[in-house]
Amino acid sequence: MSHNFEIQHKKPIALVGLMGAGKTTIGKKLSEYLTIDFFDTDEEIEKTIGKKIPSIFSTFGEKTFREYEKKVIKTIFSGRPAVVATGGGAFMDADTRALINNTGTSIWIKADLETLVQRIDEDGTRPLLKKQQKREVLEHLISERYPIYSKADITVISKIEPIEKTLQRLISALEKGSVR
Repeated sequence: MSHNFEIQHKKPIALVGLMGAGKTTIGKKLSEYLTIDFFDTDEEIEKTIGKKIPSIFSTFGEKTFREYEKKVIKTIFSGRPAVVATGGGAFMDADTRALINNTGTSIWIKADLETLVQRIDEDGTRPLLKKQQKREVLEHLISERYPIYSKADITVISKIEPIEKTLQRLISALEKGSVR
């Protein structure tokens, strides 16, 4: 695979989508391919606050978490180009979405319900997800968030398949200039 597109070293790339879509896994591979830094906003927030995401949600609430998330994204996007895996709710905030779309390239990693259900960990690390309600919560999030995620510059389908196939579709979209 070659670096045939202009976008790679000019501005940050934000991966948006639901939990379980593969943003972090794909983001790490894409950053290696582009030889630029990778950031996971959840990890950056945990470093900043010194607590795990479920603890941040239970202690401070989602609103405070989203404020930290916005600050982390703003900081990353004001630096050199990088690939950034955002939290599932980051792109839902109009200000965060505008920041991402105005200063970077947004890529929606879109997965269907069955793919998401199969991928989701059941170990309590997903703050908005209870084990018994997994399918129902994901169905609700899909109906609520997919219309907003569709405002991303590029959409890439993520399926149960080797990650390299999804990565190749993403790279092909970037090379074709499939950026709105």
